[in-house]
Amino acid sequence: MSIPNKIAIVTGGASGLGLAITKKFVQSGIQTIIIGRNEENLANVADELGSLCHYKVCDLSNITAVPALVAEITAEYPQIDILVNNAGINLKKHFVDVTDEEFQRIVQTNMNAVFAISREVTKGMLATGAGCIINISSMAAQYGIPYVIAYTAAKTGIEGMTKAMAVELSPRGIRVNCVAPGFIKTNMSAKALDSDPERKQKVMSRTPMGHLGEPADIAEAVYFLSSDAAKYITGVVLPVDGGNSIGF
Repeated sequence: MSIPNKIAIVTGGASGLGLAITKKFVQSGIQTIIIGRNEENLANVADELGSLCHYKVCDLSNITAVPALVAEITAEYPQIDILVNNAGINLKKHFVDVTDEEFQRIVQTNMNAVFAISREVTKGMLATGAGCIINISSMAAQYGIPYVIAYTAAKTGIEGMTKAMAVELSPRGIRVNCVAPGFIKTNMSAKALDSDPERKQKVMSRTPMGHLGEPADIAEAVYFLSSDAAKYITGVVLPVDGGNSIGF
């Protein structure tokens, strides 16, 4: 499953699941460019992980900045082989209290930005006739979860885009897949679940494996789908969730 001499982009690669993915890629010898808003966090991760980790500062919700960002990256690196669309934000709020502006803000970052950066990176992949795109979805797209209407809409859209992109791009040598994490032990999930014991109990009761996942579980799935071991896999949504999406 080695991926030698490859170059990857990981959005939101300095924290949470993105950081786990970045670490796995770098440990596997993949040059990895992480993108995020906080330059201090990005620089600290790049320093920690060494010469194979690089960073670019960009607020991906400003999708008008995306073409210039990708142009800057492609001017510095020979090609982009792997794109992992991981960056995202959430909003926990009762459906009727969500404003139009809040809804659009979540969709802008979680879905529209995925479209924009995928479009720009794909142009280079088409020129080489090869590439791999991994989108990160959520259990919110697998079944109904209350209080996350905008996040659910965006992640469901990402799963639809994954399939549409795969059908259009796979004949041109570009595989497109999606990983749908279950409930994973990150700072963000811990904060959400610890403040809502009822939701935490419900999560655990419907997870057949009986425990939360580790960020490394997501990283391993992304790495697999990026590798030649998955060379005949495209257009799939892979739940990595301890059985949560099929639990009773």
